[in-house]
Order: sequence, then C-alpha cells, then structure tokens
Amino acid sequence: GLAFRFVDPDASASAGAIAELIRAEYTSAEAMAAARDCDVVTFEFENVPVAAARELARNVMFLPPPEALEVAQDRLLEKTCFVELGIETPRFEAVASPEELDRALERIGTPAVLKARRQGYDGKGQSAIDAPARSRQAWERAGSSAAEHGFIVEQLVAFERELSIIAVRGRNGETRTYPLIENHHAGGILSFSVTPAPRLTAELQSVAADYAARLLARFDYVGVLTLELFDVGGRLLANEFAPRVHNSGHLTIEGAETSQFENHLRAILGFPLGSTRVPRPAGMLNLIGTMPERARLLEVDGAHLYDYGKAPRAGRKLGHVTLCRDTTDAVLHELESSKRALDE
Repeated sequence: GLAFRFVDPDASASAGAIAELIRAEYTSAEAMAAARDCDVVTFEFENVPVAAARELARNVMFLPPPEALEVAQDRLLEKTCFVELGIETPRFEAVASPEELDRALERIGTPAVLKARRQGYDGKGQSAIDAPARSRQAWERAGSSAAEHGFIVEQLVAFERELSIIAVRGRNGETRTYPLIENHHAGGILSFSVTPAPRLTAELQSVAADYAARLLARFDYVGVLTLELFDVGGRLLANEFAPRVHNSGHLTIEGAETSQFENHLRAILGFPLGSTRVPRPAGMLNLIGTMPERARLLEVDGAHLYDYGKAPRAGRKLGHVTLCRDTTDAVLHELESSKRALDE
C-alpha cells in the first residue's frame, strides 16, 4: 500500500524496475522538487551529499537524520563519535601530511592502515603500512585525490573475524536488533555472510546491541543502522557504521521474520517494528564481477536469487543469493561450496 519515487543520477539504477525513477543529481532542483512532494524521504547510499539532506530536512520529513549521514561520511568524525560514546575502537589519529603520518606511527605503532577520511568503501582509499619505513609508500599509494579531505591512520587489529549488528529504531524510540552476523571478505569486498554468527554468546550479542543503541540514541535515529565490528578474542571493536540498510543484512529477507528493508520502512513511517527473530540460520552469497547462469544458482535447494540488473564490472556487486538451513555449519558449508563453484 505504499507508493515510491526514486532519485538517482544513474538512469539504469535498479530501483527503476519497480517504481518511478527520476534521473537527477542529488543536489539538483529537480531532485529537491521530487523529494518535497513526498510524505517522507530516506536514503540507502551513504554518499548522498549532506547539503542536499539538510536542505530537504527543512521542508519534509527526512529520516534517518542528516547528522548521522554526515558523521558516517567522515572516518575521523565517525571514530571520534565512537570514543565519545564509550564504544571501543582501534587506536587512530588524524593525519594531513607524510610528516604527521610518521609522528602518528611512532605513537600507534605498526602494522597500521592509512584510510581516506571520505569516500572509502569496499576497501577503497586504504593502504596498509607494515613498518614505519613504508609510510611514504603508503602515502603515495593513497593518492592525491583523497588528500583533499585528509586521512586517519589506524592500528591494524589482528581480529579473529568481522561481525555486524543491524539495529532499527522507530519514531517513538522503540528499538530492535537482529542477531549478530559473521562476514567473510575477499579483496576488501563482502563475499558472504551468515547469521546467527557462529559461536555467538549472549555476552557478545549484548555488547554489540549496547553499542548500536548508543549510536541510535546519539542521533535520535529513525530507521535501520548497521555497526561493523572486529572480534578480537571476544572483545568487540567498532570499525564503522552505516546509516542505512546493509549488504550483510540482505539475508534477513528470507532469514528473519521481518527483513531489514521492511523494518526500515516501518520505522520511518511510524509503524510498529516487526520481529527481528531469525527462526533458522541464514546465509547470503554476493555475486561479484560477473553474473553466473541463473539455472546454476537456482539448482541449489532453497536458494533465492536477487539480480540487480547491473552491467558486469570487476568488483561490482551484481546480485546475491540467500538460503536457510537447520544449522549454522550447514549454511557455511553451502556458502563456501557455492563460492568455490562460482570461482572455478
């Protein structure tokens, strides 16, 4: 019973297959006019210009709030926010020159990673430093394009695994969280995910949910928010947060009683939130670079295929497959087997 309008600079944006798509730059007068016509405006891409979000928020209900978007776009603001909220995160410092990088490494130590403050995702804008003598090489690899906004240098954590927690908060402050998700990456890009995370304890879930709740309260947030975490021997360190529905949460479509997408809509529209319970372990496999034959994917028992309709390109997420099994081990086995078959 909901009507949608999408704005995207790309005329081939996937959303155009299901509803009205207006091709326009986010800051254009056309985009502003199209959005002002709506009852509520939201986003699912954290590189939407903050200026456009703030302008719209003055004239129409805009959720999640622009401040969350602004902080998530800048790694320094994001890490500083974690520290202010008492959320553990790897040691970091802001650096604006090779000399500042050298001094920061003296305090942080190596290995470390140099990260562009803005525009970095899927491993982009990052350069590892395994010894102080390699700092200049890392700076040069980072590139001059990112230098305009500066960098942070961050302690490279020897984590056991990467996790994410997806939380949703309604207009009335009601909050729910999904079980922790374990994520496996390849080349800096999410390859596959499983939930509930293997070896999940009540303590891990509680700490992650508490961290997410602090972020939601900090921004008076409405909608879905995802917090990415490093598990270091049972200690959770925050890596970054995404003020939107998240790739690792696509498995909630079949895996949870209410998907992250439906709960995001429920939240921003003021509806009661749906259950985030996961009745059976669920997994998701990203389809990256090239799209396999549809029949090959669907011959897997219980597989659900999502094809985004995007042109193939190295490193591009073109779709995903989700499935559920009776045990987490069975989900992992199926995902790993499918990935190996697709890589052959």
